[in-house]
Amino acid sequence: MTNDDNGGGTGGPRGWREATEAALYGPDGFYRRPEGPAGHFRTSVHASPLYAAAVARLLCRVDEALDHPEEVAFVDMGAGRGELTTAVLAALPAGVAARARAYAVERAARPAGLDPRVTWLPAPPAGVTGLLFANEWLDNVPVDVAEADADGTARRVLVRDDGTEALGGPVEGPDAAWLARWWPLDAGPGVRAEIGRPRDEAWAAAVASLERGLAVAVDYAHDRQTRPPFGTLTGFRAGRETAPVPDGSCDITAHVALDACAGEGAALLTQRRALGALGVSGGRPPLSLASEDPAAYVRALTRAGEAAELTAPGGLGDFRWLLQPVGIPASTALLVDVADHEEE
Repeated sequence: MTNDDNGGGTGGPRGWREATEAALYGPDGFYRRPEGPAGHFRTSVHASPLYAAAVARLLCRVDEALDHPEEVAFVDMGAGRGELTTAVLAALPAGVAARARAYAVERAARPAGLDPRVTWLPAPPAGVTGLLFANEWLDNVPVDVAEADADGTARRVLVRDDGTEALGGPVEGPDAAWLARWWPLDAGPGVRAEIGRPRDEAWAAAVASLERGLAVAVDYAHDRQTRPPFGTLTGFRAGRETAPVPDGSCDITAHVALDACAGEGAALLTQRRALGALGVSGGRPPLSLASEDPAAYVRALTRAGEAAELTAPGGLGDFRWLLQPVGIPASTALLVDVADHEEE
């Protein structure tokens, strides 16, 4: 990698955060495309309706912990084309659905034909009470990349629109402080980190939009003890992983340092354990059902297969869930089952 201290300018070189912002969210950015994220990669939302049903059950727990307010909000951060919001509304029991207010938060335009009950916003609504749910949102909050040079100095990585990189100036100020605390580059020249400070700030702002309730972030993640030495920055296009090129042709993503985002009273656990606590199980139905009710057996077997995909180790089950209570005690019935499954 060459050294190049000249950042900015169309085409680069510029920091990965600026380049990603333009590539994903600019006028011709990846997330402005009509097919939406679902046209390029499959999330838990798209894998099975069991996921939305589990989120709906979590919203019901929040509603109970809040003592059934007159209005209970469901805020879907990074809503894509509203798939999760729509499915959660459909999965709610009638009593909760009648009081539910759904918000889809997305920078792209509102898709045609979306359920009219869904309010489409570019930022989370302020002062609501309920559940804020961010499924694979934080990994698309753009971040800068740092790399240790031959002297061990953390330098900002610059990138051109064609994906070629160069080392820029030293990382300084709040970004340097974040690296020192959460991802120190002390393993030798060439090690890299994604500077997660913008994600910490984005998550704190999202949590602050809640007056009372629960905020949940779900993402591929790592913690202080398991940071990858060369980072996780990558791209996705048409269902395949590809080189991250900030020209608008692909998604650009990186795993999230969720431990840095976590506030007081937060819990971190795997998706496998979170969904298990919310009633999603990959256990096979009893064989006796096959003879008693063959159609029911086939349906149950299909659900078990979908649940197994959502909770599979090495796959979707390895997603991490960050649960942040706001104005409700973490020891309420809402979190008891989940907290009991918290990772050691």
